[in-house]
Amino acid sequence: MVGGNDHKICFCMVYCTVIAGEVANFVAYAFAPAVLVTPLGALSIIVSAVLADIILKEKLHNLGILGCIMCIAGSIIIFIHAPKEQPITSVLEIWNMATQPAFLAYVGSVIVLVFILVFHFAPRCGHTNVLVFTGICSLMGSLSVMSVKALGTSLKLTFEGKNQLIYPETWFFMLVVAICVIMQMNYLNKALDTFNTAIVSPIYYVMFTTLTILASVIMFKDWDGQSGGTIVSEICGFIVVLSGTIMLHATKDFERSSSFRGVINLIIALNSAATDYPDECMEP
Repeated sequence: MVGGNDHKICFCMVYCTVIAGEVANFVAYAFAPAVLVTPLGALSIIVSAVLADIILKEKLHNLGILGCIMCIAGSIIIFIHAPKEQPITSVLEIWNMATQPAFLAYVGSVIVLVFILVFHFAPRCGHTNVLVFTGICSLMGSLSVMSVKALGTSLKLTFEGKNQLIYPETWFFMLVVAICVIMQMNYLNKALDTFNTAIVSPIYYVMFTTLTILASVIMFKDWDGQSGGTIVSEICGFIVVLSGTIMLHATKDFERSSSFRGVINLIIALNSAATDYPDECMEP
């Protein structure tokens, strides 16, 4: 009986933690640009890996540790060079950004691609190609983040005394959030049920983060006013985070296999041989 109660308590703690994390993520989008918030989601992967090593005794491989370090280093680079949040005084300003021709073209492209993936590719190769389900999640996720940012900003202004609930645009953004999140969660669950988590997670993170940054740059003009060097630094930081994420997830899956351990042992043996016989290695 005690064990059952402990299990319920642990479940409730995990559930409350997940809710708190999502609420904090929602609030973050209201106060910071998506170009900054979205890539920093990789830090949650590091926390998960560390907790799994401590609580579940899942050994974190040396390459996994390197992946964590790369995620932290890339996040610091992004944080240093991230653009400042543009001051917004009304949801109507966000609506004007959302209805500009460039972003409408992006939304139209996303809708067309999602329809093609859902009705053409998903029935035929959805269960054999991981890019189908993750592609749908990522495309819808980029729209959901833009809508979440718009809704979060509206609620922030409302709490500050500038009621935005009187505008139909606020409720429209709320509807878009609900639709996108439902589709996103549906196809993400399908991807996780069909493919290995170590494959789905990095691919989904890369596609979702890339499309979200693209959507934010188009809609909110995050890179306007920034120098070319600053933008390049942000992109480099983003690439470092992506590389660390992929490395961390890859080692989670492959370190258990004998083939992976054999490759590591082979690399160690070659390095030892090169160290013991440096002169022979240098001969042509």
